[in-house]
Amino acid sequence: MPTITTKEGVEIFYKDWGSGQPIVFSHGWPLSADDWDAQMMFFVTHGYRVIAHDRRGHGRSSQVADGHDMDHYADDLAAVTAHLDLKNAIHVGHSTGGGEAVHYIARHGESRVAKAAILSAVPPLMVQTAANPGGLPKSVFDDFQVQLAAGRSSFYRDIAAGPFYGYNRPGAKPSEAVIQNWWRQGMMGGAKAHYDGIVAFSQTDFTEDLKKITVPVLVMHGDDDQIVPYADSAPLSAKLLKNGTLKTYKGFPHGMPTTHAETINADLLAFFKG
Repeated sequence: MPTITTKEGVEIFYKDWGSGQPIVFSHGWPLSADDWDAQMMFFVTHGYRVIAHDRRGHGRSSQVADGHDMDHYADDLAAVTAHLDLKNAIHVGHSTGGGEAVHYIARHGESRVAKAAILSAVPPLMVQTAANPGGLPKSVFDDFQVQLAAGRSSFYRDIAAGPFYGYNRPGAKPSEAVIQNWWRQGMMGGAKAHYDGIVAFSQTDFTEDLKKITVPVLVMHGDDDQIVPYADSAPLSAKLLKNGTLKTYKGFPHGMPTTHAETINADLLAFFKG
């Protein structure tokens, strides 16, 4: 399997298909590069080079005990882009991966970056603070950690079968295959990485990162997102970006890149070509 080894000795698995302008995909918690199948297959057939990595502690990358924070996530992504010598790359991040992509661009600069898109993404800040009164109470994320530690197999099954894809909504038609694939990806990773990752995605403040970015960024979010609530995320991120465009999807769930791949892929393609 193709991997790179970071300067800390962490092995990061990645996929690298096709040729053309590179698109780099950063996945959500607690998943893997496989969560981008619908996008990678679409864009590789449209003449792009598509790259996706498994975050440290996730998927097929090293199940290390430490470094499960946005600084390390961004640095690991930088190590992948440097190893592959990517230029003029488009970065696409979903959920936690949206935070990773934003932090990578702000922390490592835009010399290799052409554009970015963040989908159902965690910035600017998920947790409720005095400065972010619309955020979710810290107790919500503490409870995530309690449930994960108590038995992540059933916890992951419940997330996938319920709020992640909106399968708990009236009239929804749950896909058993999609639920099982989410669970499979989650269980491939390390419990410690996923436990610490909850703090990383919920408590990292991306406000200053967003202000630093000058490349065009498409902010895509469903207004029925039950994981990263719409009102305290996408509109705020779009306002903080110098060159941000907000695209809101009525009724779409958090996992919209999977459930509504056709719509999402078409809009991404239009943005990339624009």
